[in-house]
Amino acid sequence: MKNKIKKIDLSGWIMISMVLGLIVGLFLNFYVTDPFIKKIILIDNVFYLGGNGFIRLMKMLVVPLVFCSIIVGASSLSDIRKIGTIGGRVILIYILTTAFAVTIALFIGSLIQPGTGLNMVTNSTVTSNVAINQSTAETLLNIIPDNPINSLANGDMLPVIIFGLIIGLILAKLKDETKLVNEFFQQSNTIMMEMTSLVMKFAPIGVFCLMAKTFGSLGFEGLIPLGKYFVCVIIALAIQILVVYPTLLVIFTRLNPIRFFKKFVPVMFFAFSSSASNATIPLNLEKLSELGVSREVSSFTIPLGATINMDGTSIMQGCAVMFTAQAFGIDLGLSALITVIFTAVMASIGTAGVPSVGLVTLTMVFNSIGLPIEAIGMIMGIDRILDMIRSAVNVTGDAICTIIVSFKNKSLDLDIYNGKKEYEKIELDFDR
Repeated sequence: MKNKIKKIDLSGWIMISMVLGLIVGLFLNFYVTDPFIKKIILIDNVFYLGGNGFIRLMKMLVVPLVFCSIIVGASSLSDIRKIGTIGGRVILIYILTTAFAVTIALFIGSLIQPGTGLNMVTNSTVTSNVAINQSTAETLLNIIPDNPINSLANGDMLPVIIFGLIIGLILAKLKDETKLVNEFFQQSNTIMMEMTSLVMKFAPIGVFCLMAKTFGSLGFEGLIPLGKYFVCVIIALAIQILVVYPTLLVIFTRLNPIRFFKKFVPVMFFAFSSSASNATIPLNLEKLSELGVSREVSSFTIPLGATINMDGTSIMQGCAVMFTAQAFGIDLGLSALITVIFTAVMASIGTAGVPSVGLVTLTMVFNSIGLPIEAIGMIMGIDRILDMIRSAVNVTGDAICTIIVSFKNKSLDLDIYNGKKEYEKIELDFDR
């Protein structure tokens, strides 16, 4: 029995905690009638302390984690100059596909309205400071940090991202001259990733308390919005992988997407099972070689994509924004939506290709427009399956973009991609 318990990973414990929190919350809602025990002791103190304590730990991570990750990600782009136009093209395509992804998520979220009916306003002590009437010009102007230290202290994410990008690009340019500073940020990023892993160990407790608190107040009516959020993310992911990627492949290369998916399915299944983009890099490279992609291109674009191209994660973040805004009765303006798209794209650059780290950077997206982040606890409870699916989307996006760039740089063997050399080999073997 002890061995079986030890084999349960963090994601398993989070799912167990979600179910237990749901059961305890519903039990309190329907069977505990004493308001002192139910509301004052449990909901307003025990569960509030456990849930909001975990949220504070998450908030503690956001600024230093994103700042260091952005700097390390940008400074690692120095290899682009060695590869010339390949680097510029692939980064542009990565950014465009991520922008498409989060825009699709926001559209699906506004269509399905996953957070409608949850009515978290009456059950929350958190206030929002979303600027719904801010002009687009002011939104763009606020991206530029007038005082970077103040932005870091206040958690103003857009200025922090821009400041981090500038530092990272300068470090990439100066190379050996700033080796010590580069190593400092790399080591700081390693520390923050380790701290993230440490904080995530408390996730089961936080999720249990948040779920128990929410459903202790709401009852069964809270289940429908969660189910709608789940469906919302699945639909957006399906559109990205089945519509957006094949369409881009056809538009830019005129190649058959079905041929790609037949070869690439093993990579998608591996990404699904591991929930980690980084873990799929070797298999991804192998399958792209079988599709005729030059290793000279793929050995650069695939590791880079695993670092900065997180379309599936951006979709989750876009849907989560709509879910939370609707649950708290917040009407997002155009400037807020533009901010979400920009922040989600930048967050994908700072998101490591490891399981569930997208939930941490989701806090950053929420902070960028002032959304209450306590809804993340509910989202986290059902995130494991979604994390597996979006990992498959992430690696598929990396591969599609790599094929497009390889085709544009005339380093894609079309005969191999179309299977002509396979047929020739079969015919030769048959003749022998």
